[in-house]
Amino acid sequence: MIAASQLRNGMAIRYEGETYKVLLADYHPGQGKMGGVAHVRLKNLSTGTTWETSLRGDLKVEDVPLEKKAMDFLYSDSGICTFMDAATGEQADVSENLIGDAARFLLPEMSVAVEFLGDQPVGVELPGFVEVEIADTAPPVHAQNDSTWKPARLENGVEILVPQFIKTGDRIRLDLTTLKYMDRAKAAK
Repeated sequence: MIAASQLRNGMAIRYEGETYKVLLADYHPGQGKMGGVAHVRLKNLSTGTTWETSLRGDLKVEDVPLEKKAMDFLYSDSGICTFMDAATGEQADVSENLIGDAARFLLPEMSVAVEFLGDQPVGVELPGFVEVEIADTAPPVHAQNDSTWKPARLENGVEILVPQFIKTGDRIRLDLTTLKYMDRAKAAK
């Protein structure tokens, strides 16, 4: 059991009979007689739904250990993503609901960390950023201010905003947590 004030991003907890992954935890200490409050965003590991709530800082919740295994992405079919442990050949199926929007960025043979609660796979930890290709965007404009952005469609159909100098066919690095443009990908030598 740990206090709600000790919750950190990425932890798994059991609260009110359900198992959750902490997506965001922000603790605000109280003043005087007011106790502290932990503002948390939780993801239900059985349904994939998320919700935000505030917990008293001294509230005790059960800490649940998650085991992580390095696995390779094989394919996605009917909302289920299949991963394989290259060393043992063991396969695991994870619902796209549990992975979230980042499931659209999984590529065959991409190595990721699959999270297990006991023997049940409950999530996937993707890299912080990926390199993707711009499938369609307006022609580049070089004379304008760098602070203006334009819409662009990626090779997997996701739409994001990119700087004016980006053109169709460019490879960019994308932050998977925010789905925001980071920079141009370095050309392979």
